[in-house]
Amino acid sequence: MQAPANSILDAKGERLRVKNFDTARIDKPCLAVVLVLFLLMSCAATVAQDVRRFVSSKAGDRISPKPALQFAPGRDSATVNFAIDENVRYQKMDGFGASFLEAGLICLNRLPPAKRESVLRALFDPDTGAGFSAMKTVIASTDFMSAGPFYSYDGVPGDVAMNHFSIERDLGPNGLITFIKLARRYGNFVLQAPMDYPPDWMLIDVNKNQDVNPRYYDALAHYYLRYLQEYERYGVFVDYLSLFNEPDIYTKIPYDEIDALLKDHVGPLFKKEGIRTRIMLSEAPNREDAARNYPLVLDDPAARQYVSVVPYHGYDNQDWDKILNLHRQYPDLPLWMTEVCYAYDSGTPKSMSLPRFDFEDGDYWGNQIFNDLEVHTSAWIYWNMILDEKGGPWSVSKIHGNPDPNVQHSVVIIDRHSKKVTYTGLYYYLAHFSKFVRPGDIRVKTTGSLDGVRVMAFQAPDGSIVAELMNSKKEDVEVGVKFHDRVLRMKLPAISITTALWSSKPAKAEAAGDVGADAFVRPAEHGEAYPHGTLMARR
Repeated sequence: MQAPANSILDAKGERLRVKNFDTARIDKPCLAVVLVLFLLMSCAATVAQDVRRFVSSKAGDRISPKPALQFAPGRDSATVNFAIDENVRYQKMDGFGASFLEAGLICLNRLPPAKRESVLRALFDPDTGAGFSAMKTVIASTDFMSAGPFYSYDGVPGDVAMNHFSIERDLGPNGLITFIKLARRYGNFVLQAPMDYPPDWMLIDVNKNQDVNPRYYDALAHYYLRYLQEYERYGVFVDYLSLFNEPDIYTKIPYDEIDALLKDHVGPLFKKEGIRTRIMLSEAPNREDAARNYPLVLDDPAARQYVSVVPYHGYDNQDWDKILNLHRQYPDLPLWMTEVCYAYDSGTPKSMSLPRFDFEDGDYWGNQIFNDLEVHTSAWIYWNMILDEKGGPWSVSKIHGNPDPNVQHSVVIIDRHSKKVTYTGLYYYLAHFSKFVRPGDIRVKTTGSLDGVRVMAFQAPDGSIVAELMNSKKEDVEVGVKFHDRVLRMKLPAISITTALWSSKPAKAEAAGDVGADAFVRPAEHGEAYPHGTLMARR
């Protein structure tokens, strides 16, 4: 809004009333002095803006608040390593998280109630914990659905009407619905659900040919439908359904058949029934597989109309350029990295001891997150959220690709005997993203480089900036980050991740509104109650 003729604006943008202000009656030297003072006030307010910092490091910081820093005038370009430009915008973020599986709840249920709640709070509370915002659940059995033998929701051969469909197991003390509801008491998150296998009777031959028999395509579409309806009946809405998890590794269905199943059966049925759940194409085991197979479906307009998200798995640790090419081919479809983990059966070298208890391992996962987000991925989901000290318990069904042993790594490790809880390095690096980069934030352009250091920035809907800075080097590193005409200088500890937050508004204008407290309540390493401290919300 334009200021009245007899007012000027201060550094906060507020009007300064000036009685009978008439520029015609002021001599030019006086007017010049007024203008200079005004510019100095504005510059000082901008430069003096506080930057909040939270650090996790090898030295022992765990999302620890640090003294606020301030920007300085950016006169010396030699001090700038990175530059952030919020005017160049990339993907909208949908969330970060891990997976609900029976193995995790089995471990949680071995803890005393107070410790169990402490773990759930550390994972899902956006104020005092990681605030996981995008989660995977699964459609019946997988390798870590460990509360019983391999199962489906309808094991009666030929029951195409789904008369015997039941999710009873998921309602049990170690069941998925039980787990999801426990978590939802602390935070909100979207759910996506893939399926390893349909009921065995829908396959051509579970022992010899595990492709879906085309005569059961309609039955499978109704199986998906009943899953969504039953979950919602018990208070759990599934936001996204993936038709198949790693097709050709589990269900041996080729993508041309997935195309037919989607466009002729699942898509039309969901539309007819008014299903709000959106469809994910399927989940390729690696980036190369996704790039090679997804166009077989997405280039068919009849099938593509039903696809809302393109998910993929990260088990190859390579080929990010292929995901970038997928984004360029289908820029209207969000990309999600929906599964990755350490697992010997997925290529983790046997020389690596699993699970990993060291903080330094988080640096590996931080780099994976950076790699995926740099190619326009909107969500990042790890596989096992909670396992025990042995990397289990796992479920065994060799005919369904679930081996024994199947030792894996998780975000949180619970010793089922000592009741000790370990928040891994993966937990802290993932939490820096999930806690501070919230759904709806937009990744913005970051340029520059420094050996061993990575920087990525996001802008929230309120205009505030979130920068994630990783130092993978074994020594502290000084960095300079430019934003507009200002430079932020800071020291990044050895093997660390730092989150820096600031408003894009001038400092005095920012002071008019609360930007939140400045302390993160660290989860107790051994599962004790949270230490005393001020709760912290990102904004």
